[in-house]
Amino acid sequence: MTTQTETIDSVLTESRVFDPPSPEAVGAPRWLIEDEATYKRMHAESIENPEAFYGSAAKELHWFRPFDKVVEFESPDAVWFKGGTTNLCYNCVDRHVAEGRGNAIGLVWEGEPTDADGAPEVVSYTYSELQAATSRFANALKARGVKPGDVVTIYMGMVPELAIACLACARLGAVHSVIFGGFASHSIVDRVKDADSSIVVTCDGAWRRGKVVPLKANVDEACAALDGAVKTIICLKRCGNEVAWEDGRDVWWHDAVENEPASCACAELDSESTAFILYTSGSTGKPKGIKHTVGGYMVHTYLTSKYVFNLIPGLDEPTRQLPNGRPLSGQVYWCTADVGWITGHSYIVYGVMANGVPTLMYEGAPDCPDCDRFWDIVERHKVTQFYTAPTAIRAFMKWGRAHCEKHDLSSLQVLGSVGEPINPEAWMWYREVIGRGVCPIVDTWWQTETGGHMLTTMPGAHKTKPGSCGVPFFGVDAAICDEDGTEIEGGGGLLCVRRPWPSMLRGIWGDRDRFIETYWQKFDVNGTVSAGKPSPYYFAGDGAQRDADGYFWIMGRVDDVINVSGHRMGTAEVESSLVAHPAVVEAAVVGIPHEIKGTGIAAFCILEPGSKPADAEAAKALKQALRAHVGEQIGAIAKPDLLRFTDALPKTRSGKIMRRLLRDIAAGNEIAGDTTTLEDRTVIDKLLADES
Repeated sequence: MTTQTETIDSVLTESRVFDPPSPEAVGAPRWLIEDEATYKRMHAESIENPEAFYGSAAKELHWFRPFDKVVEFESPDAVWFKGGTTNLCYNCVDRHVAEGRGNAIGLVWEGEPTDADGAPEVVSYTYSELQAATSRFANALKARGVKPGDVVTIYMGMVPELAIACLACARLGAVHSVIFGGFASHSIVDRVKDADSSIVVTCDGAWRRGKVVPLKANVDEACAALDGAVKTIICLKRCGNEVAWEDGRDVWWHDAVENEPASCACAELDSESTAFILYTSGSTGKPKGIKHTVGGYMVHTYLTSKYVFNLIPGLDEPTRQLPNGRPLSGQVYWCTADVGWITGHSYIVYGVMANGVPTLMYEGAPDCPDCDRFWDIVERHKVTQFYTAPTAIRAFMKWGRAHCEKHDLSSLQVLGSVGEPINPEAWMWYREVIGRGVCPIVDTWWQTETGGHMLTTMPGAHKTKPGSCGVPFFGVDAAICDEDGTEIEGGGGLLCVRRPWPSMLRGIWGDRDRFIETYWQKFDVNGTVSAGKPSPYYFAGDGAQRDADGYFWIMGRVDDVINVSGHRMGTAEVESSLVAHPAVVEAAVVGIPHEIKGTGIAAFCILEPGSKPADAEAAKALKQALRAHVGEQIGAIAKPDLLRFTDALPKTRSGKIMRRLLRDIAAGNEIAGDTTTLEDRTVIDKLLADES
């Protein structure tokens, strides 16, 4: 382990600061955390006395058996709410029924296709209806031999049955493994094999930009490579496309649940029982099955949803109707992610539903049939909390504000950002155009591994800064350290978490050594790693800096840090500088070999439609202007050595830019690693063919 203190140079400054608005300014009933002093008091208690803080918070939820102790930790293993038994489905569904809110709306879903009049399909479920639906499907799983602890693989489009399937597994105590519906068949093979799963829940197809994604066909192809390991496929009929059928193995969803009773007791699960595994894909090696447990995950996602989004269940009389005519009151929360990612697990299903606020699911793309689809949904459903990714925001910017201005967005109270650092200019556009210049933005930093929010602001308590992900959430002790675990007071360094938090990952499925090596061996705190022990500090994998006000700024993955002539710079800051130029909508920056500097900077830029150069001479002039702009904002050291214009960047469907592919392209290497997570493979083909 090195003893050298390495910092990451912070090369971009941002001075704009916005005070939190009053709740009246955005139409919120109140702020649950009303000022910074309240946040500081609560955060201090959560760090100094987690037994009291989390013991009290956990009691807001239902426990079949009360826990004996809040937390035990011996790195890397944590036990939260020891001895307690509970159930995620009970707390998301049955608890609301038991408390007299069975007729309240819990889930709203809108499909992508529209009819001849432009009206979409809208379905909603009350908590009583969700209780019946999850019970029927849980009983259908039991009838096919599923027991507590068994892994159920779910590979579906964004239909309400996806959430119902997850909740039904939670009801039984089965472990669900959701595979994103955009993955190809070999991703299914890897995940089913690793989890030793014998049952797959899928759809015939899924709608995406007016086309059918053949989900059942992908499952069939995977099963052919799994040599009979999958014994049961339950298939939801969604798109009506033709599918192959194997009698004795395949069953339609509607047939599976038709004769099942609408009641099924929730399993009383130990707090540390595995709730689900969710696979993260890397550039090399097999995917990592991140394991989360019932009690700690439940409490942390409940609390973060409550305070970060200011969720307040509507208990008053209905104030309006949903587009399908059903009455609704209070707030409507919408996260635009897919349940196939951790964002969908935590902030579409479990965290939000535990709070008793309606959660909205949308099936399709943001530009189908037109580029105003999201804003049409916000207006029709009167969405109050809106949570999306920076890559989506930059797409909205590219499409133009006219699409937003066609719709009444005055229902919005809180805006959220998730998935990657958001550049300041996109943040400002989001605030001004979508948030009417008043809605607070909660820019949340967290990971599949953390289970829930770690760094963020609270909408009523904190000032906000464009590009900053804010301050630690309750119970989170985050710091910027060198590799010995020594805190860095100035400049950038490695982001770490120094105490356990409830929703922390409990391992990598079937691979403890990889779990320790990946997350618990970076920081040699007091020589722990040198002595062959896991570090007490969790390694997040990100570089970051902390400003004088205690706000964190994510500078990009440590793997993406560029060492230019001895200066270590995060890619996020160079990208933000480029996007601050009026001609650029989005940028991705990677390092490339450079014979003099060691590493040079390559930048791929998507331009505003009106800024695209007419010819080679104009393109050359714009590139020179962009290099000069970066030099003015950051310094000559950060000027891109290679700058290319492109119509699109290689991204996953979750919106993350696959920078490792751009590194290969910029360096002239063959494309390496898994590309099945790409939303559009043709983007890579065009970049390879176009050298402009």
